[in-house]
Amino acid sequence: MQDEDLVASTGPKAKGDGLQITLITHSYWPEQSPPQRRWTAMIKEFSHSGWDVDVVTPVAHYPFGRRALPRWMAGRPFRLRHGQFSEKILHVPYLRHGNSRAARLLDQCYSALLSVPAGMMVRKPDVVIVTAPGLPSLAAGYALAKMRRVPLIVEMRDAWPDLARDARLVQGSVKSVVEHVVDFVQHRADLVVTVTEGFAATLRSRGVRNVATVSNGVHLDAIPVVGPPEPERDVFEALYLGNHGESQKLDVAIRASALVGDSMHLHMVGHGTQRPALEKLARELEAPVTFHPPMTGDAMLERYSSADTCIVSLRDDWKSFETTVPSKTYEVLAIGRHITAVVRGEAARIVSDAEAGDIVASDPEQLAALWRELAADRGRLVRNGDSRQWVKANAEYEQLAGRYMELITELLAETRSGR
Repeated sequence: MQDEDLVASTGPKAKGDGLQITLITHSYWPEQSPPQRRWTAMIKEFSHSGWDVDVVTPVAHYPFGRRALPRWMAGRPFRLRHGQFSEKILHVPYLRHGNSRAARLLDQCYSALLSVPAGMMVRKPDVVIVTAPGLPSLAAGYALAKMRRVPLIVEMRDAWPDLARDARLVQGSVKSVVEHVVDFVQHRADLVVTVTEGFAATLRSRGVRNVATVSNGVHLDAIPVVGPPEPERDVFEALYLGNHGESQKLDVAIRASALVGDSMHLHMVGHGTQRPALEKLARELEAPVTFHPPMTGDAMLERYSSADTCIVSLRDDWKSFETTVPSKTYEVLAIGRHITAVVRGEAARIVSDAEAGDIVASDPEQLAALWRELAADRGRLVRNGDSRQWVKANAEYEQLAGRYMELITELLAETRSGR
């Protein structure tokens, strides 16, 4: 993608063009991350309606805290470039860091601070959207919307600030600076968009005045249906594909695989802060686990096809996760594989409504017992297609983006009418 001269792109749009959006996000293409996947899908649909998006985001350095791509791919600070669709991307600098929370927070604060002047360098938008986490971006989005004098949409992809207390980022009865900032921006945003109905209800109960839900989802036409698992097989195969972080509590799956033993094999695909510890645990337990790097395309499809069941996991000791749905849930539903759902609350309800698999407690012995049962009765692994139909009705990005566009259009109409 070619870099552009900023001056050529900061002028007003021609009359009759679609809406102009400035999006602030801590991660975007060419990275592979949850906000990237969500907003690449949204922008693809926005572009079909003639809407333009300027994305303000750091130079690509996710997930390892350093640039792992060639400079021409990762982006250069304060140089505008074309994205995959009609969007233009303006990168801001970042601070190289490791896995510590403090270092990551400092990096996010640095990039968020620079996102404000960067947001003044692109075309004036009709609306500013900021997607969180990262949390420091919320303050940047609020400041930029005020400076541009346009409405602010805050998108909460996780249950913050609740998650801060569950993760012990905040301790004691006194609110942290993070909680105050998040609460301040949520209450002053013109619209707050959540990805689950449960967290939307939580925010409304706290007095946040305008809340709507646009869930995560998938493009169904990009996800094939895999055939049924083999009717007979000596080794039961489970697959986890996604982030290896604190939130997933993946040690439970590794301990369960060790209890089942050589009659099963667990494949772990992805990266995250807990991966070194998980690899060490698997070695210590001599668990039947293979770790893989992140996969896309045919390699990922091959892993799905080989799996008997796919794991969706969130730890059960954080209350905020009762209103959280792992974004990979929708992909697994669309693929059509049996789901081992180590989740509670709204995520468990979705798996149940879609008749997509079994819900089990976050306990190694109970998980191992389920896998033994599935291996002994492989007919339970065969899905009937209902999960894909559920996705088509509830989580297809074409519909979700349409819903988002309606919310934005309604918000601007209300704002312009002086309500």
